[in-house]
Amino acid sequence: MKAIITVIGKDQVGIMYGVSGVLNDLGVNIEDVTQTIMQEYFTMLMLVNIDEAKAGFKQLRDALEELGQEKGLSIRIQKEEIFDTMHKI
Repeated sequence: MKAIITVIGKDQVGIMYGVSGVLNDLGVNIEDVTQTIMQEYFTMLMLVNIDEAKAGFKQLRDALEELGQEKGLSIRIQKEEIFDTMHKI
């Protein structure tokens, strides 16, 4: 199963490192990533594959949200099927 991760917040050192570290620790494969700085705000979208993850979706979501709270970022993960369903309506 694939999922979309969004990260938004004030730019700071270590955002990519922190997010990719959480994903690595939980066995999540990053398939695609785009990031940009909009004035002083960091924005990133990731397409990840969670088929081989060492944790369930809820644990993954909780770990990313915890990192977001520590760094002052909004980090969200959504299953790809949500986006597929939206485009079928």
